[in-house]
Amino acid sequence: MKAAKTAPETFVRPIHLVIALIFLLFSAGCSLFIKPDITKMNSLERIPVSKYPLFKDNGDFNDLIAGIDGSLAYLSRIPAEREFYFNEDIYTAGHLKNSLLVFRNKVAEKPVPMDLNRFIRENYLLYRSVGSNGRGEMLFTGYYEPAIKGRLEKSPGYPYPVYASPNDLTTIDLSLFGDDFKGKKIIGRHTGRTVVPYYDRSEIDHTGILDGHSEILAWVGDPIDLFFLQIQGSGKIILESGNYINVHYHTINGHPYRSIGRMLIDEGKIAREEMSMQKIRSYLKEHPEEVERVLNYNPSYVFFKLEDDGPIGYIQVKLTPVRSIALDRKIFPPAALAYIETQKPELDRFGEIYQWQPLSTFVLNQDTGGAIKGPGRADVFWGNGHYAEVAAGHMQHPGKLYFLVLNPDTL
Repeated sequence: MKAAKTAPETFVRPIHLVIALIFLLFSAGCSLFIKPDITKMNSLERIPVSKYPLFKDNGDFNDLIAGIDGSLAYLSRIPAEREFYFNEDIYTAGHLKNSLLVFRNKVAEKPVPMDLNRFIRENYLLYRSVGSNGRGEMLFTGYYEPAIKGRLEKSPGYPYPVYASPNDLTTIDLSLFGDDFKGKKIIGRHTGRTVVPYYDRSEIDHTGILDGHSEILAWVGDPIDLFFLQIQGSGKIILESGNYINVHYHTINGHPYRSIGRMLIDEGKIAREEMSMQKIRSYLKEHPEEVERVLNYNPSYVFFKLEDDGPIGYIQVKLTPVRSIALDRKIFPPAALAYIETQKPELDRFGEIYQWQPLSTFVLNQDTGGAIKGPGRADVFWGNGHYAEVAAGHMQHPGKLYFLVLNPDTL
């Protein structure tokens, strides 16, 4: 799950995992239009067949099948009668599972676009996100799985710890104390007869306050790499032997996320139109005296756990590049089949973006992120490698989001 992207800070997520947290500053204009009363009962609107988009898919159907299988695994683990809201329409987990199985069987036939569109119109209901403005406008960002060099033991050149969840960190579910606190929780540490906020980033990174309280999963050589690992919510630590370990978002310290990208824009250090993860990295590499101050501006901190495979999304299934997305888990149905229309970058022979092309593809809602809030935000998981890093670092594009559900009347 991506982090922030901080629960995942997705991101995750996963805080999964976007880059969602950094580009929260770009969604601020959209968020001004988000109604505070958006819930899972009004985040979607049902679309008549006459207004269905022309469904296209730029990707490999084998990847889509892999993504569907992940969602099926999740739906098979939960009670079949569990209910999910699509606007005011309610469908059970069993029905969502059947929706995915029927769609999976169809795409396994490798249908041509005309056949697939006819199949969807005859068999599926369509729900569109109301978006940030009530008319379906979405902001799409991206996240990826970083791979950074590290060691299992502290050694010269690798002084920065990757922490597991501390043993003195406490999470309190406030909903247990009354309906007024439904959906709310606090994270802190227990001291005597009270609970106080947990340590912030500066305290954790510069005072050794976690000594004896947190297992260290690995050591890395660059604090900037570690910061962005937390932003993404999961990644691979490449060891000297060539082997690697998968680290995945576990929890956070409970402090609010603050965007270092927004701070650098406000200070005039980076122009708004130039902002990207890559630009932030370049600025910090060129101004090493600024690294500590800039990173500490974000008090939120992500703690990791080890996974046999990865990256793993919020619904505890392996994410599939371009087929897995992160959405607000409070208002959108998990594991559900969706369709997005946005843009993707095209790279030149030097690995740089030279243009953006339309991206239309079927996806699965498999992750979430602390910065992915409201019906107008979505985060696309791009995978790993150079292309994924570039796409995740620069994506901040408008688009549309639709959910597909098998029409009960066709059964």
